[in-house]
Amino acid sequence: MFSSIDPVMIRALIPEIGLAVLALIVLAYDLVWRGEAKRGLGWLAAGGIAVVFFLTITFSRPGEESVQIWGGMLRHDWLSFSFTLLFLFGAAATSLFAMEMKPLGQKGEFYLLLLVSTIGMILMASSADLIMLFLAIETTSIPLYILAGFYKLDDKSTESGYKYFLFGAMTSAIMLYGFSLIYGFTGTTDIYAITEMVATGQISLTLAIGTLILVMVGFGFKISVVPFHFWAPDVYEGAPTPVAGFLSTASKAAGFAVLMRVLLTVYADPTVIPYWVIVVAALSVFSMTLGNALAIPQKNIKRLLAYSSIAHAGYALIGVAALSELGIASVVFYLVVYVITNLAAFGIVAAFWRISGSDEIADYAALSRRSPTLAIIMLVTFLSLAGMPPLGGFVAKFFVFAAAVRAGLVWLAIIGVLNAIVGLYYYLIVLKVVYLYRSEDEDKPVPLTRPYTLALSVLVIGIILLGTLFGPWAEWSARAASALF
Repeated sequence: MFSSIDPVMIRALIPEIGLAVLALIVLAYDLVWRGEAKRGLGWLAAGGIAVVFFLTITFSRPGEESVQIWGGMLRHDWLSFSFTLLFLFGAAATSLFAMEMKPLGQKGEFYLLLLVSTIGMILMASSADLIMLFLAIETTSIPLYILAGFYKLDDKSTESGYKYFLFGAMTSAIMLYGFSLIYGFTGTTDIYAITEMVATGQISLTLAIGTLILVMVGFGFKISVVPFHFWAPDVYEGAPTPVAGFLSTASKAAGFAVLMRVLLTVYADPTVIPYWVIVVAALSVFSMTLGNALAIPQKNIKRLLAYSSIAHAGYALIGVAALSELGIASVVFYLVVYVITNLAAFGIVAAFWRISGSDEIADYAALSRRSPTLAIIMLVTFLSLAGMPPLGGFVAKFFVFAAAVRAGLVWLAIIGVLNAIVGLYYYLIVLKVVYLYRSEDEDKPVPLTRPYTLALSVLVIGIILLGTLFGPWAEWSARAASALF
């Protein structure tokens, strides 16, 4: 019986199996222990994810050739492998940030939902079939709807979860309709089989463009680009801060993984490519410009980071529009830097909220005196988000702009550079409040507990390494991009 089990498939499914086992362990721990002992849930979840991370990187590496597993439903290649590691890292950091927030850290169901959503993201990045892709997207989204409204007694949190659910359900329905049309006209849900039909002209150009528009609605929502961005500021503001950080990083990266795979397989026909390149470039311009413009007047730091994340989705789309191996590699690298940097940003917000109970930017006045360490971490993080050397954000932006220039999209790179200058302005506004403003609460310290110290230290070191020793990470990104070419 067991001799028929494919060892390649088992190795490829190590992260999903590991997370499923960990979810059961977390649930059992939550049922057995009571009171303060439940604080260990965070360490258990983060430690368990770290174990799964190292098992994955040791035993689940793909070979030189991509392989389809699980009856062709999943594709095991360097692109899915790289994003899997990114999702695991994001989930581990989120677990550490959540464990010090009492409404979250002592709830086993929080970690259970986080782990299930992470499994969904891994399946999203690996999906080679439209049915599996939709199931993976829903496996990712449904736990996130609940997590966004996890504070049941907080009106903003319940509103956040409700809005996220409504908008997510609507865009998923539109995307599913696009999938159904693709299946109806091709007779298959295999992404790579559909690719051959499009390439041989079995699907008309009109149909291909029509389904592309429907599918892009769902993908646009997942990565929160204009005009599918309207949910992000309200949801980020109302959701628990660690959840908002997970939404803005791992969930967005999963959306990009799916977007790149579908565009560069299903819609890779030369007659279709010019149309979606124009669409992606337009989404990039509008997202960068609107995101940065609306971030400037924000008074709430989570809303500022929400509009910032919309702008960053626009920057990453520049690499997709470049339509080259360098362009896709630059997107992978950009997402790695973005996930690490934005996780640090939301970790800082969570650490400050624990003490002050406020997310207003004005209340960050004199943070440099209340917690010099947290202020330095915030300085490094926000300068990286702004794209200042020698931090990771600078190298990431340089790569996507270079990919655009090499692809002949000089105008798009120029718009990106101009938007980066605007972004620098509002990040510096926050840092000005932190370092130059005074406060009546200067004598009240903002201590960092061990989970925050551990997570933020790893993230800041990552930001610096990605900006200074970026060679190995760039090479890894290029290897991930080669899976689509």
